[in-house]
Amino acid sequence: MRLFIKIFAVLSMVLFTSPSWAVFVCFTPVTSEGSRTPNLDKWTPLAEQGDAIAQYNLGHLYYSNWCGPKKDYKVAKKWLTLAAKQGHASAQHSLAKMYRDGLGVPQNYKVAVKWFTMAAEQGRASAQHSLGLLYANGKGVPQDDTIADKWFTLSSKRGSAEKKYDIGRMYHDGAGVPKNYEATIKWYTMAAEQGYAEAQYYLGAMYGSGKGIPQNYVYAHMWMNIAASNGYLFAIQIRENVSKKMTAKQIAVAQDLASTCDENDYKNCTR
Repeated sequence: MRLFIKIFAVLSMVLFTSPSWAVFVCFTPVTSEGSRTPNLDKWTPLAEQGDAIAQYNLGHLYYSNWCGPKKDYKVAKKWLTLAAKQGHASAQHSLAKMYRDGLGVPQNYKVAVKWFTMAAEQGRASAQHSLGLLYANGKGVPQDDTIADKWFTLSSKRGSAEKKYDIGRMYHDGAGVPKNYEATIKWYTMAAEQGYAEAQYYLGAMYGSGKGIPQNYVYAHMWMNIAASNGYLFAIQIRENVSKKMTAKQIAVAQDLASTCDENDYKNCTR
């Protein structure tokens, strides 16, 4: 699964973030002479007539500087705003990032929240994640972990187990959000239940240390065993270290739980 996710991620980068993908937006088809014509002449009149897709494409050309015109955030803002006001989710997301990061406009978290919210409500996972971060840090809105968690959850439903694990690490390390071990456990568990070995290992480590959850060597051993069986070999040594703190009976229980957990596709393993 992890290999598939990495392959998909690489393909996504090539297809959606590289200049080769930009060809579809930036240029008209290749002519018989083999040359390309920038699409500015195509998109500008359509954008001026109020076409939201054309407005977004034109704004994106000036925002990204992949090809065609020189990067110009002022012009990008003009076209993205027009498209965003018509409900174009990608334009709303791009405009939100401009206000959040102060790209061509004064940094304004409140305005960023406004546009991120509109894009998030249309199902844009990246906007949902960004909005969650703003709520988690109280930027542009009152700090609210409950609302932040709501948006993280919605974002993760559209993402992979690795994404859930990454959110868990974010809470564990206090990277961009307040450190919260209970939230770490929640996100690690969701990723672990999808079979993500690294999350299974770190979830076992949390049980072993008692961070964010009552210390439980049986569950620690169980998750380490499962992580090892899924290829996370570093878990083997840590499992052996945990075993030294357990009785023979506890180890037998942990092994039985690991077997049952595996048979149940990693669901409800500690309940």
